[in-house]
Amino acid sequence: MKILTTFVLLISTFATVKAEVRLPAIIGNHMVLQQKSRVKLWGWCEPGEKIKINSTWDTTSYYTTGSTEAKWLTEIQTPAAGGPYTITINGNNKIELEDVMIGEVWICSGQSNMEMNYNWGLKEYTNDMENATNKSIRFFHIPRLTSGFPQDDTKAKWVVCNPNDVKQFSAVGYFFGRTLYDNLQTAVGLIEASWGGTPAEVWTPKEVIENDSILKRAANKITPGSGWPVKAGATYNAMIHPVTNYNIAGVIWYQGESNTGTFDTYQQLFTAMIGAWRRAWQSEMPFYYVQIAPFAYGTPYIGAALREAQTKTLATPKTRMVVISDLVNDVNDIHPKIKKEVGVRLANLALSDAYGKLKPAYKSPMYKNLEVKGNKVRIYFDNVENGLMIKGRDASDFYIAEADKKFVKAQVKIEGNTVVVSGKEIKNPVAVRFGFSNTAMPNLFSKEGLPVNLFRTDNWDLTSN
Repeated sequence: MKILTTFVLLISTFATVKAEVRLPAIIGNHMVLQQKSRVKLWGWCEPGEKIKINSTWDTTSYYTTGSTEAKWLTEIQTPAAGGPYTITINGNNKIELEDVMIGEVWICSGQSNMEMNYNWGLKEYTNDMENATNKSIRFFHIPRLTSGFPQDDTKAKWVVCNPNDVKQFSAVGYFFGRTLYDNLQTAVGLIEASWGGTPAEVWTPKEVIENDSILKRAANKITPGSGWPVKAGATYNAMIHPVTNYNIAGVIWYQGESNTGTFDTYQQLFTAMIGAWRRAWQSEMPFYYVQIAPFAYGTPYIGAALREAQTKTLATPKTRMVVISDLVNDVNDIHPKIKKEVGVRLANLALSDAYGKLKPAYKSPMYKNLEVKGNKVRIYFDNVENGLMIKGRDASDFYIAEADKKFVKAQVKIEGNTVVVSGKEIKNPVAVRFGFSNTAMPNLFSKEGLPVNLFRTDNWDLTSN
């Protein structure tokens, strides 16, 4: 009888236990919410549970009800940048989120050059890091994780920028965020999701790869790495999908080195990945990326061809690219240590394009078209409003060829916003290449000091010349 009574009491107790309202890691103390938007808040709860949400920035109450899947989601309106604020969530339990800031939120993603932080040997930034205390900059650093299926949550937390945590955060991401803060004077939230060595396939939803025969074939060519995943969707599922409900201003991206072996399909892959992320966020958000740096790859042209594919991806709306051919101290090191300038250039793109704070120089000159007259070729560029300049005596890395496809070093003359190219013994030129090699660090710049992007005017097979 005693055992039966105990059993009944246990059953009675379990019957009255109710699930508590729970939140994903991305929604927590010290977070930054995107300003002047309808931001999503979500989590888990008892099916049918009534939830009320209030914030200290206004008197509006928001209500939602737990679904049959024990989940809840609602949207609340955020004001202009400011804080700190408190958000209170009342259900079967009460949660108070404190020190919440309203500002600008950006994803920082890619492979090792985005992941690279102060502790990788960036001692030249010691002073920057030691003086990095800033209550208006917040980090959410997602650890390396993979999954075969999309995940609802991750393991991380928001931290306020301080000299210790900044040393473990993406250097490019930090300098990007700091430059935004310096110019906007608003809180900046930076979400890092990066993993060295990863090809773009792992950051792309698996179905995007599997449903495209060209991308699937290219993905199968990637050699399994030592210390990083290669399966399609692996890091997207575990490191990107968990935060796709979280409103963001845009994305900065630095990746491509691990796709040089499949450069011929990278534009298609990268464009598909950007599109998939925008669908996941339900936003045509800005996507700014870094062109990979010069490096001594073992196979000719694969680095240049990957940079060319990145350039072609600019055909995708609301994308911009930073050229860093001048920010390399050793072409035998795939991890250039000059990172502050990379972050600043990315921030200048955002400040000019996304925030309307035009910078005098924020886009590198890009090849536009050519004009052949006799034995000379005139090259026209975009983004050269104030002209071009050579750093040094003579322009480097220009080559010219006739129909025989034999390139020779070219003679170069700057005329206004154009470049006139010719070559000894070249009587009928048909093609020009500039900086088109794995290790080229050309010395042609805009008058504002940004490097001219590499280009080739031909479409000849790179594996045969």
